[in-house]
Amino acid sequence: MAAQYGRYGYRRITEMLQRAGWSVGVDRVLRIWRREGLKVPSKQRPRRRLWLNDGSCIRLRPERRNHVWSYDFVEAQTQDGRKVRLMTLIDEFTRECLAIRVARRINSLGVLETMADAMLVRGIPEHIRSDNGPEMTAKVVRSWLASVGAKTLYIEPGSPWENGYCESFNGKLRDELLNGEIFCSLKEAKVLIEQWRDHYNTLRPHSSLGYRPPAPQTFMPVPPHLDGTPAML
Repeated sequence: MAAQYGRYGYRRITEMLQRAGWSVGVDRVLRIWRREGLKVPSKQRPRRRLWLNDGSCIRLRPERRNHVWSYDFVEAQTQDGRKVRLMTLIDEFTRECLAIRVARRINSLGVLETMADAMLVRGIPEHIRSDNGPEMTAKVVRSWLASVGAKTLYIEPGSPWENGYCESFNGKLRDELLNGEIFCSLKEAKVLIEQWRDHYNTLRPHSSLGYRPPAPQTFMPVPPHLDGTPAML
């Protein structure tokens, strides 16, 4: 598991071992982890938050599913050196990645198409958080969001920590996938990135969720045959 998920720490690996049926505690995994010389990721440096004079935080905190969505852009490239742009869209409360759009270029219409597809499945969020890039502040984007009833939350220029949930997700995406893959084509990038998104949502333990994935896989029982005999898996 440490070889397969090279950026996971021992706590996340412990949760995955327990989920796989191993009766093992975090202390034992830590001892083995250190004995084998495995890398323990360094802790994230704490950052100061922005506060108003009355003591309230500027950033709206998500309180429930579909309360606050956020989106941002990440850049990568294919083997030929051509740029690939990714639009990541997440639900801040559940930490689930709702979509990753992969294309050579993404304009305001691409932003709307990605959000519309997610809203058809997930419903309409109360707020959508983003930075002040041209794709986010375009008149067509603001008009469309207003028409569907979603309020916009724009972060202050030069303050990426105000969009911390999306920034954190983008860091994991780059660290666990983009930095370790060479994409031979745009199609390959789309396939691998979508596979990683599915793994992130359904299998990857998330520390802020008690080391559970944002949207765990569910397994439906196989119905028996008509004659009453159990079906073979």
